[in-house]
Amino acid sequence: MRKQKMDEQIYTTDEVAKKLRVDIKTVRKWIRAGDLVAMDIGGEYRIRESNLQDFIQRRERRQRPTET
Repeated sequence: MRKQKMDEQIYTTDEVAKKLRVDIKTVRKWIRAGDLVAMDIGGEYRIRESNLQDFIQRRERRQRPTET
């Protein structure tokens, strides 16, 4: 896991959904499943840039075909 910076960009679920071109419900599902790390601030999720990048990297690795 990366070290968290205090001045790091933080996104709302709506911003993450737009960046990844998915429905906001999908982002919330990833958070509830523990796939995307988020903070609950005042009943709303917030996602750090580093957590979003970690999530994307894990998904990329999962999607690559395995060599035989």
